Amino acid sequence: MSVDRSTMRDTLRFWASGVSVVATLAPQGQPAYPYAGMTVSSLMSLSLEPAQILVSLAKQSTTTESVLASKIFSVSILTAEQAALADRFAGRSDLSAHQNRFDGVAVVTAATGAPILQEALAWLDCRVVSVHDGSTHWIVVGEVVAASHREDAASPLLYFNRAYASITP
Repeated sequence: MSVDRSTMRDTLRFWASGVSVVATLAPQGQPAYPYAGMTVSSLMSLSLEPAQILVSLAKQSTTTESVLASKIFSVSILTAEQAALADRFAGRSDLSAHQNRFDGVAVVTAATGAPILQEALAWLDCRVVSVHDGSTHWIVVGEVVAASHREDAASPLLYFNRAYASITP
């Protein structure tokens, strides 16, 4: 017997997780913007050698389609001060459906050319190694080809009990 969706959501809200933005290059001509990105909290270190991570990406997302098409993505790990960016990239902001989530957001690139949020606490630049079916999501394994972090002691943005939280380093 399987646990129902409501019970699963009510239980997993107590799993604290970091908040990040997965971003990639949009396919040429679709959409009209050069980048695609979305907020994710399903991120995990898979191995150190080779350096690999996995992210869980919703199958119905245009960002997911772009990651699968481009075979590259970045992960920008957000600071506690970036909750508004988390909402923006989750589609919970005042941007209209026709506006670019990257408008006014400073980005840089590294090895793959995927956009990295400049003010992120840390970032990973990845090439897609494999994709696995996870029912409503694709489990994407990425080879980390570049990574870095800020030197200051900024607090990370966390998601816990259906709200943003932070800790002091």
